[in-house]
Amino acid sequence: MTTPRLPAVARSLATWAVGALLVGCSASVGAGDGEPKLSSGKLADTVAEKLAATTGQPKPDVACPEDLTGKVGTTTRCTLTADDGSTLGVTVKVTSVDGDRIDFDIKADETASPAPR
Repeated sequence: MTTPRLPAVARSLATWAVGALLVGCSASVGAGDGEPKLSSGKLADTVAEKLAATTGQPKPDVACPEDLTGKVGTTTRCTLTADDGSTLGVTVKVTSVDGDRIDFDIKADETASPAPR
């Protein structure tokens, strides 16, 4: 009897999902006028660093399509992409704001999407 094996990339993305079910983060930004915002690039970098630290894996390729507004309850979706093109969604939710400091939680999806063919 043979046991099905997950491809290495699927196992790797599963590690991200299990290791990053819910992780707290924070970042300080320039508030200027109005609500503080964390740029999409800085957000992606912060999420990648936190996921790597939490899972003990190398820093992943993470992209966030929009800036994160420093308003409690605001959410955005980022995407972690594996070397084979498969992806894992990551939800970022603002939990508190203190001046120019935005605290947020990161929650990785439980399952990955396969690479496009």
